[in-house]
Amino acid sequence: MVNPAMSGPPLFLFLCLAPSLASAGHDYRQALTKSILFFEAQRSGYLPKNQRITWRADSGLNDGKASGVDLVGGYYDAGDNVKFGLPMAFTVTMMSWSILEYGKQLAANGELGHAMEAVKWGTDYFIKAHPSPNVLYGEVGDGNTDHYCWQRPEDMTTDRRAYRVDSSNPGSDLAGETAAAMAAASLVFRRYNANYSAQLLTHARQLFEFADKYRGKYDSSITVAQKYYQSVSGYNDELLWAAVWLYRATNNQYYLNYLGNNGDSMGGTGWAMTEFSWDVKYAGVQTLVSKVLMRGRAGKYVATFQKYQQKAEFFMCSCLGKGTRNVQRTPGGLLFRQRWNNLQFVTSASFLLSVYSDYLTSSGRSLSCASGNVSPAALVSFAKSQIDYILGDNPRATSYMVGYGSNYPRQVHHRGSSIVSIKVDSTFVSCRGGYATWYSRKSSDPNLLTGAIVGGPDAYDNFADHRDNYEQTEPATYNNAPLMGVLARLSSGGGGVVNQLLQEVVPAPKQTVTRPISASVASTSQISVRQTLTASWNSNGMTYFRYSAILTNKSTQTVKDLKLSISKLYGQLWGLEKSEDSYTFPSWVQSLPAGKSMEFVYIQASPQADISISSFKLV
Repeated sequence: MVNPAMSGPPLFLFLCLAPSLASAGHDYRQALTKSILFFEAQRSGYLPKNQRITWRADSGLNDGKASGVDLVGGYYDAGDNVKFGLPMAFTVTMMSWSILEYGKQLAANGELGHAMEAVKWGTDYFIKAHPSPNVLYGEVGDGNTDHYCWQRPEDMTTDRRAYRVDSSNPGSDLAGETAAAMAAASLVFRRYNANYSAQLLTHARQLFEFADKYRGKYDSSITVAQKYYQSVSGYNDELLWAAVWLYRATNNQYYLNYLGNNGDSMGGTGWAMTEFSWDVKYAGVQTLVSKVLMRGRAGKYVATFQKYQQKAEFFMCSCLGKGTRNVQRTPGGLLFRQRWNNLQFVTSASFLLSVYSDYLTSSGRSLSCASGNVSPAALVSFAKSQIDYILGDNPRATSYMVGYGSNYPRQVHHRGSSIVSIKVDSTFVSCRGGYATWYSRKSSDPNLLTGAIVGGPDAYDNFADHRDNYEQTEPATYNNAPLMGVLARLSSGGGGVVNQLLQEVVPAPKQTVTRPISASVASTSQISVRQTLTASWNSNGMTYFRYSAILTNKSTQTVKDLKLSISKLYGQLWGLEKSEDSYTFPSWVQSLPAGKSMEFVYIQASPQADISISSFKLV
């Protein structure tokens, strides 16, 4: 986890981008692929069969059980084993925003499917964490007991207590950010899983109403979060952030009115920011409201939305070093906000500069700064300079993305990567034993944390690759989430960015085909599953397919406790029940006798799902 170590009101938190350095011709496509892989290393819960980070295994399988709720799943935020709801929700919001802006580029690189899976891993967890309209679980485990131990997630013996906000113990910032994540993700899945998208939007609406009606800072209710993810900016930014995402997802005038009527009182038109982070959302709100304005959708709130835009452009100008209040950079040109995990601010600012550049290009405008007009291309150029610095164009010639290039951090402050995989050595790693055996080692991590963006260098471009140097060597999911979009943008060289002011449409993942194959078989020597395409039809411009799957017991014994793994399932399924990360017999089927078959069906607007047999018993 990363302690923000913030002090003072957000007005005085500064951020900027550096001038271009000589490019080494980076492979942005490779970096994009690796950046998404990192999220698989951060998964908690039952890992899927298509898990690509193979040194990880199932973990946190009893999360929520003591509270009578299923909280298995979600993401570990950084190098520890706590699940913090606020940064996790911001991570999902930013992954979703990356997909909405640069889905075409992600698809062209073959990464859209992986990006959508990364989003869904988070939203599946949020659905569980929001069991009723005015209840949201915001943390599993606590940093104090977790930091006392150094254990891989698969071994952890620390307290896994679940903490929640509700009407008596509110958390408007937490609920607002989670509402934003659900609303943004609903747009990602709208074309491919309409029922799931609608489910996410229902949760988003409920969470926003809960956040707005019962106001309070979440860390006053979940006090164990204060030391790690304190909400210094308060909750007004998250309420505006949720409102703008709900407006984008619903086109409902209520949310537009909310932005127009509350912009002044909640700081949306007043805060001139130079930071955008998991805590401070104002610059993100101002950027998205500017897009509404540039699309001609502000209605009677044009004057108010222009004030939002003025603050958005203050952020851009300050980052470019062309504003009235410019900020610190390292000698090598990297923006510098704080010594602890500084790169989180670099990736988030780079994303805002990239999307705002595209909005300006689409509207035929330039950026007006105190020092003069700035072309849209200059914003992307600055963003690129920051990404190039991260990837190795810096005084140390160090890549701050693990696994990219030849000179990258080898002693990452991360429990899972620093301890031998449980699949290689299943010997239990004890709480304090992990510190004695693994944390203190001076050699490279046994597991490569591919794609992780670590905290990065100090104000003078210095960096020490030591495991105990957590300020510089600890990674975080919210470092990578906005980077996904910037890398997708850079990988295209600007191609495919036609008009970012049009309504976003997420393209089909690259592996989608027009005519799916008619049948496939998954089998063991005892059980087979045969899939067949049985029908197709067009509705509202989309083609839907009905698939029948016949499960046959080929053995001479009765099959019980069957578990199937199903991936690439984007529609409704009938005839099986979901249990954790698997599918099982429905309640009315206890077993499958020898030689017998049973059918289940599903409908989706995409090729057939991948079905495999995980486990079963013969009795």
